[in-house]
Amino acid sequence: MEITKRLVFLDDIRYPIEAYHYTKQDIFLRSDWHIVRNYEQFVSRILEKGLPEMISFDHDLADEHYLDQGAQEFVEKTGYDCAKWLIEYCMDHYLDLPKFYCHSMNPVGKQNIESLLNNFKKL
Repeated sequence: MEITKRLVFLDDIRYPIEAYHYTKQDIFLRSDWHIVRNYEQFVSRILEKGLPEMISFDHDLADEHYLDQGAQEFVEKTGYDCAKWLIEYCMDHYLDLPKFYCHSMNPVGKQNIESLLNNFKKL
């Protein structure tokens, strides 16, 4: 019987243990993370398994996000897009937002995700 992984780690390349090395957050030492690498996997996981106990967000989910391209539109969705989808999902289903953390090393992207989710929590 598979143990249901109630923690979702959204990151295109890293693993939770790697986030522990720079965040020093003990939660990343847990072994029950389910890793999703992009927007599609993030959405599918929640639609199939429901809301997790906690989600940790990365912002940049594709090589194109690491390049300084100004205001250019990205083809691949970011962690911010995942956070926006999560809010819509919670509103549509009358659910509380799960616990969240943003382990992104992109300071602007991290701030945008945290601001979006914290503002929704205040409603």
